[in-house]
Amino acid sequence: MLIASLLVNADNIRCQSSAASSKKRAIENLSHLLVANTKAITADKIFQVLLERERLGSTGLGKGVAIPHARIPGISHTIAAMMTLASPIDYEAADNQPVDIIFGLLVPEEDSDYHLKHLARLATMFSDPQICQSIRETTDTNKMFDLLLAIDDD
Repeated sequence: MLIASLLVNADNIRCQSSAASSKKRAIENLSHLLVANTKAITADKIFQVLLERERLGSTGLGKGVAIPHARIPGISHTIAAMMTLASPIDYEAADNQPVDIIFGLLVPEEDSDYHLKHLARLATMFSDPQICQSIRETTDTNKMFDLLLAIDDD
């Protein structure tokens, strides 16, 4: 599974965003990035579904990374978006460390297998400290997309 193919293009990436000062604001901003790739659901609905998922347990993996995700009825394909934050935020992550890399993932409700495969691939990618450092240092969305393409090629 190619991470960059989930993002489709650099329009689904925000680098060094300063608009997210809290977990809730980060999820709200991510919802607006995610909705750009579907007409089947609104940004408000995405926001609500992601918040409901967070109530089950934080999607903050640790080491500054969070992967908010949900299965969504009515969408036909996986939708993804990515943000890096200018200032890390408290995300209630497993290691209690602030988060500055957020990768959002929405999958069709019936695609449980792909959902788990996508999450596993993302968790593996974000567990590499060199990859995370490269992501944190990238400030241009097109360069970020190219970086993710290169990571997919490895």
